[in-house]
Amino acid sequence: MSCDLSQRLLDLQDRDADIALLQQALGCESVTGNEANFAPFLISQMGELGLAPKSAEFLPGRPNVWGRKPGSGDGPTLMFAGHTDTVHVRGWSEKWAGTVKEDPFAAPLINGEIWGRGACDLKGGICASLAAMRLLERAGVTLRGDVTYAFIGDEESGESGTGVSAGAADLVTRIQSGEISTPDFAVYVEPTCLDVYTAQIGFFIADVKITGTSAYFGTPEKGVDALRATHALLAAIWRHQEELALGPKHDLVGTSNILVTEIKGGGYIAVPGECELSLIRKLRPGEDLDAAVAAFEAVIDAVAVEEGIKIRISYPAGRDHPYGGSPVEIAPDHGDALSLGRCIQDTHKARGKIAGAPYWSETPFLVNQIGCPAVYCAPGDISVAHTFEERINVEEYLAAIRAYALFMTRYCGTNE
Repeated sequence: MSCDLSQRLLDLQDRDADIALLQQALGCESVTGNEANFAPFLISQMGELGLAPKSAEFLPGRPNVWGRKPGSGDGPTLMFAGHTDTVHVRGWSEKWAGTVKEDPFAAPLINGEIWGRGACDLKGGICASLAAMRLLERAGVTLRGDVTYAFIGDEESGESGTGVSAGAADLVTRIQSGEISTPDFAVYVEPTCLDVYTAQIGFFIADVKITGTSAYFGTPEKGVDALRATHALLAAIWRHQEELALGPKHDLVGTSNILVTEIKGGGYIAVPGECELSLIRKLRPGEDLDAAVAAFEAVIDAVAVEEGIKIRISYPAGRDHPYGGSPVEIAPDHGDALSLGRCIQDTHKARGKIAGAPYWSETPFLVNQIGCPAVYCAPGDISVAHTFEERINVEEYLAAIRAYALFMTRYCGTNE
């Protein structure tokens, strides 16, 4: 029966309509902060599917969109979720000037791939989830359980004053209040090349400011060298990284680490009076974010620096936690995750394996705050996200549509 349905979905799929859906979505510029430009398109498409879409602002002028396709009433609730915002396009047009790729929102189809900002991260996943419901309607399939959709803003970082998962926090609040149904299982459509990610890393970002006293180079004894103190801090941080690399290893996401990402400082023919450095700390599932921050601060506190040096640490990237984003996982042999993987293998045999996300996104809000098991699974390659090479393979996208449709029937059940 499963094989028969898989073949029927393939036979009924309207490739041109599915491709057009994604191209139209990419045409709606929605760089973080401008999610409202994408919302009307989503509301229109969801309305045509009978999802009774609703929308509300999580911050002024920035809406979330959600909807629900009710089943016959005796099955579980499945949610598809994903962020509506994309990263910026600064430099894109210059990179591709004079080519068909010049407009980052034109979504040209080139050699079997659709190019444009958001193609893989993650409008490909959003459109695949909606097209899957349309495909089930074409197939005349009635689900027993409900399918809900939640498309939320403010996931991406990079724009001033944004990127703190305000949309995800608002979604959780509405679920906890009963305004939105609590899902029993969720698929967050971050790109995974159609593998199923049951685990993801956590992180915190730290900005460290080292302040001393500047002085003319000819009288250095009157200064307190912030750059020399920074050198000592960096040595300690890199020793901390070596310790982390020798520590426990997670089967799906590897070891923890800490990476210095930026250093700024110096003086004009003078003793450097101020330096700044930034770093990011990766956490394995099972690590406690508060404990990781405390261990890092203990490393900094233990460094011997010259009298007169002041060190200030700030954590600018709070998400589900004030310091950053929590790591999270569900069991790698979770039955629904394995079922989703089998559905993918029915439509794209090379994919569907259980793996871990080398990135942070918003499933901790679902898993930790409302107790909903969640995975990442969507078409697209994370390695081209946020780059001038962002694109998505059409066949993978079309396979995702069929896989999602098949999973809906297996998870929610049908009346057939």
